[in-house]
Amino acid sequence: MKVIAVLVLSVTLFYQGYSNSLDSCQSRCGYGTDSGFSCQCNPSCERYNDCCSDYAEICKTSATSCKGRCGEKYNSQNKCHCNSKCSQYSNCCSDYADLCGGDGGGGGSGSGVITDAEIKSVSEALYALDSNKASASELIIDPQALVDNSQTSSQSDLSPRPLFRYLDEGALFSRPTYAAFLAVLDNYQRMTGQTEDFSPQQLAEQETFVKETMSNTELGRELFAFLYTKGVYATEEDFLYDLKMMWFGLYSRYNKKMDSSGFEHIFAGEIKGGKVSGFHNWIQFYLLEKSGQLNYYSHSFNGPWTTYPDVMGMQFEWDGYFKQVGSAVIGCSPEFDFALYSLCYITRPGKQCRLSLGGKELIIQTYTWDNSFYDDGKKFIGSAFPATPRN
Repeated sequence: MKVIAVLVLSVTLFYQGYSNSLDSCQSRCGYGTDSGFSCQCNPSCERYNDCCSDYAEICKTSATSCKGRCGEKYNSQNKCHCNSKCSQYSNCCSDYADLCGGDGGGGGSGSGVITDAEIKSVSEALYALDSNKASASELIIDPQALVDNSQTSSQSDLSPRPLFRYLDEGALFSRPTYAAFLAVLDNYQRMTGQTEDFSPQQLAEQETFVKETMSNTELGRELFAFLYTKGVYATEEDFLYDLKMMWFGLYSRYNKKMDSSGFEHIFAGEIKGGKVSGFHNWIQFYLLEKSGQLNYYSHSFNGPWTTYPDVMGMQFEWDGYFKQVGSAVIGCSPEFDFALYSLCYITRPGKQCRLSLGGKELIIQTYTWDNSFYDDGKKFIGSAFPATPRN
């Protein structure tokens, strides 16, 4: 009987200890939402009312010292900070130099140097967090004709059927990020050389889209957290503001008219020089094909993924204008598309950006717009899209 009692007590203590580890902020103060824990210890937990009971004691009360916190991940509730960027923002704890052996420059998790391995790691995290992507039952495509890269300019319609066979609009388009995306998508004139002029409601839709995708999803918060720890942004407000400027700020592609933006070019698509320019979004493709304005011809590459999101390079005609290769991530959520392109533009502007999705590499090519600037010489997004693999 005593043996049984001892066993019961041991099991009870084990589960209590395990449960406590899930319900405590001990060694967990920092960024990111972890669904493996029953409560959170990140900057957003107060907003979402899912903080652990000891969050204030461990993550806030003790936040006046760098003891045990050198090189820490970001916690917006801390009164001071202990990473290599704190001196730049004048928010180091008073004992930072003594305990961390630095003055805010070099070393630590906030060094600002972002490696390819780190980009691949965070892209895998974003991939895992894309809970709003389409399932196989919600989206069915029919790729049909596959052509060699050398044949993409032939303008031959080799596919008798539409690319999109079925989409469960009711299941997907009712979700907040999809609804916010659709509200912004129809605010543009596709012809370059025509000045874009937004109403107050359309400007509000831009704000809603950025906040809905980046503030109100785990995926968006994960991207911000990563960029903060690398010293790119001081606050979430800075992050959201910069996204709005780089994506929605207007510049001129033709005839000195304020006729374009990164969002319009990449997600909505434009017409310039008698052909389709940009246009790298699957939802826009689906909507235009459904309405009879777009005719799918063929595809020149299809990614190695067997579930969504996938990647394709399509040849098509949009109401009289041809696109030789319009590459896009297929079946992903708007927040995933927005986050991937943002990650790559922020970390690899004007370069190739190597991501990892489910263990498979995806290369995103980014371009800066060098003729216009915002704030302190920052460049708008010129373009970003999945790069065409070599045959």
